[in-house]
Amino acid sequence: MKNFIRQVGRRLSGTFLQGLAITLPLVLTLALVCWLATAAENFFGGLIRRTFPDLEYWPALGILAAVAIVFISGILMNAWLTRRLMQIVDTLLERIPLVKSIYGSLRDVAMLLSKNSAGARFKKVVAIHLAGQIRLIGFVTVDDFAGLSKSAEGAGQAIVGVYLPMSYQIGGFTVFVRSSALEPLDMSIEDAMRFALTAGVSRGKAQSA
Repeated sequence: MKNFIRQVGRRLSGTFLQGLAITLPLVLTLALVCWLATAAENFFGGLIRRTFPDLEYWPALGILAAVAIVFISGILMNAWLTRRLMQIVDTLLERIPLVKSIYGSLRDVAMLLSKNSAGARFKKVVAIHLAGQIRLIGFVTVDDFAGLSKSAEGAGQAIVGVYLPMSYQIGGFTVFVRSSALEPLDMSIEDAMRFALTAGVSRGKAQSA
């Protein structure tokens, strides 16, 4: 009887955990989207009401305004003048002690999540060979770093800058190694970043096919 109860308990707990693994990411994603939509509606909706008091306001106008601002900002960033102004703003914000830490971190995360920015900053996906058969996935950021001295042993090899992301968090290390220590990988930047940040749990379309 006890064994039967244990088996039933294991099956129930296994079924519950399996259902939790399926529903939790979906629920958290929907909650985040709802929170962003609510925040945009409250902020931009209130701004529209105060700026245009005679305008007949209808629901979701604040969300549409936020989406329009994001798209317009993306279009304007293609202009040289806008990029120059953003550089000036970045320089000013980087001089404020507390603001520079918050703004710099959010900016770097946003650029990391941006497909175009990631592709421009990360040149290719590589594997760094460590002791034995251990390899680490990394992203080449600098093709040839001339600031490091080269010994006579490897004078003909370029010093390459490689970013090594940590799993399950935004962070990592930047190491400088010789090009002979790198192995090019046939992976896209997005799939490799997803693979590294989730410790291989999410392997992308190319690897899961």
